[in-house]
Amino acid sequence: MKFGTLYAYWTNEWSGDYLHYAKKVADIGFDILEISAGDLLTMSESEIDELKALASDLGITISSNIGPPKKYDVASSDESVRKAGIGFLNDIMQRMARLGSNSLVGVMYTYWPNDFTDLDKPAQWARGVESAKEMGKTAQDLGIIMSMEVVNRFETLILNTAQEGVRFCEEVDNSNVNLLLDTFHMNIEEDSIPDAIREAGDWLGALHVGEGNRKVPGQGHLPWGEIGKALRDINYRGNVVMEPFVLQGGKVGSDIKVWRDLSDGANAEEMDRAIREGLNVLRSNFLA
Repeated sequence: MKFGTLYAYWTNEWSGDYLHYAKKVADIGFDILEISAGDLLTMSESEIDELKALASDLGITISSNIGPPKKYDVASSDESVRKAGIGFLNDIMQRMARLGSNSLVGVMYTYWPNDFTDLDKPAQWARGVESAKEMGKTAQDLGIIMSMEVVNRFETLILNTAQEGVRFCEEVDNSNVNLLLDTFHMNIEEDSIPDAIREAGDWLGALHVGEGNRKVPGQGHLPWGEIGKALRDINYRGNVVMEPFVLQGGKVGSDIKVWRDLSDGANAEEMDRAIREGLNVLRSNFLA
């Protein structure tokens, strides 16, 4: 397993100085920096090349995270919107190939966050599968793994459980399309987080981790030892990326619903120390 974190732990906006965050995560001891994939479309080729070179020098890899806006909903009933969404994600994968980022994760079977104006789940599911099949061809051509994120009922109606995620991937039937499970979402939807991981089995391509209130692992109640055992039971060797959201305000705070400061007023040094401790929690519980 390789361990990483989303840059947004340190900010409340869906963008950032990735050169700065790459150095920070490497210094803390992470293997992976996860960035906002949409930023790759606004970065120049020289900026992408600079980030690639820095990541190589630091010995870290870059994973890319996306929650497409509604205008790029690949499950939309509007064919033009679906085509725009497929084009949007394919363009991101082209930029990822230049960066050397081969892991694309997120709610790529629809849009995020969902406004629930369309509740025809079977129809959205079917359109999402067909779009994923098409995007999967690009992923195969570029050597990118698309990990579809299973999220809770308050953020989408399509994939809420590991069981649903497995069925979706089986219908797509592409080895470059698999699942991302997230301990925050599983804590809401699953009867057992370890059993959900075992349910996903070989379909599990990426894992997001954080406490049930979105704090750093180790600061809450989730059973990290049992989660680690489940990962070992399925011989999981993929990315484990922290996705803690603790800062109030900004677009992140609005989308994630962070209505109070979950860092308890931590300064920059204390924030770094807390996430380093969280990394130690994961390594001690996940690695045999």
